Amino acid sequence: MSEAASTRTPVALLPSLTPLLHQWLPRQRWFAGKGRPVAGFSLVSAAELLPVDSTGPGLLHLLVRVQQPGPAGAKGTGGKRDGDRPSDCYQLLLGVRTTLPPHLATALIGRVTDGPLAGRTVYEGLHDPRLAALLLERLRTPGRFGTLRFDRTEPVLGGLPARILDAEQSNSSLVYGDSYILKIFRRVYPGTNPDLELPLALARAGCDRVPAPVAWYESATPEPATLGVLQPYLRGTQDGWQLALKALAADHDFTSDAHALGQATAEVHTALAAALPTMTLSRAQTEHLATAMNERLDAAVRAVPALLPYVRGLRAAFDAIAEADLDGGGRAQRIHGDLHLGQTLRTPDGDWSVIDFEGEPARPLVERRRMQPPVRDIAGILRSFDYAARSHRPWNPAWAARCRAAYCEGYAEAAGTDPRAQPELLRAYETDKAVYEVVYEARHRPDWLPVPMSAIQRLAGPPR
Repeated sequence: MSEAASTRTPVALLPSLTPLLHQWLPRQRWFAGKGRPVAGFSLVSAAELLPVDSTGPGLLHLLVRVQQPGPAGAKGTGGKRDGDRPSDCYQLLLGVRTTLPPHLATALIGRVTDGPLAGRTVYEGLHDPRLAALLLERLRTPGRFGTLRFDRTEPVLGGLPARILDAEQSNSSLVYGDSYILKIFRRVYPGTNPDLELPLALARAGCDRVPAPVAWYESATPEPATLGVLQPYLRGTQDGWQLALKALAADHDFTSDAHALGQATAEVHTALAAALPTMTLSRAQTEHLATAMNERLDAAVRAVPALLPYVRGLRAAFDAIAEADLDGGGRAQRIHGDLHLGQTLRTPDGDWSVIDFEGEPARPLVERRRMQPPVRDIAGILRSFDYAARSHRPWNPAWAARCRAAYCEGYAEAAGTDPRAQPELLRAYETDKAVYEVVYEARHRPDWLPVPMSAIQRLAGPPR
């Protein structure tokens, strides 16, 4: 691989694209700054993965920082400031053609009127099978290519047809044949993404519950950042959320699946604890956890006044972990960080895998890489069972209760510790998750608000 890929002059490139990006970028599902105007762009890096010429498509790789008005002194998720405007950094893969063929019409970004790409049509490159295949070819050859660096753990198959998945929100994914899936991180943070770091650690530890990374690429300048991860594509699997909904619709028992999923979760936690550092939470640290939960509750009440009658009970759940004697159970380690049924896959023979270790994409990377109690992941799955049961008509709380119990029993069998043995910690994390869900549903899906509110009522007790 050449040490220096051919690149267009960055000084002239971004201004020529700016009018198109102003219109196109805020409409993308993975754009995090919706609802705020875009004040400007700055180019972080540029690489020409396929040179732009008159004979065929070109492929530009850009990291672009987006400035948007925000509170004075605020930080963007990338941790940068631009005066009083927070900024996020996004990864763009832009196809460039003289004319766009009809089958790529939906990928159109626009036609450039000036600068080095004047007269060319720019489009979302991931929708072009030819350009998507090129990205796989780059991953097959470790080394540096301009501002990018490619690496792998094993040889990568070539010549596979590519298709883009349309279901994702915060990232983009390409599937190559039935062999690989490439997750492309759209919002980019400095450092190693947990979705690369943790599966690599689990692979080294011999844990087969998580697809091991085959290859990845990252920015080489101006600072290292994970940009994409290639993993095996698990053919024939179904995600836990869809399986749970199907079981509810057919009035089928799901406890054996929940039990097996609990075992799989415990195996992942055990392997992470063996592969990476762990710690025991001090009293000061558990008090800090409670303080942070109470602060999130205060903000949630301001956003959703329906929580107000339950504040005393909710706050009691948080304060209990600051006062409880965790008896050595206040262990912290690296965890999934955003675990729910939709982050799990079951094979036709009943084996479970855990995927998507990125954590909550809206959180800063440094926060997502912190050690946390494993019970946070467990609370996420327990809340997911409640969501599934509530989405079914009529509501089936008994189904959720059975699944929750079976999941904890499976976890206890594999881990040797029952998460229900630390009720204060489990209740606090369930409550914190339910408070987050209330705010999310109130903002985005008001019809779903009764789902987390039913959990609020259960966890807080009678309103006061």
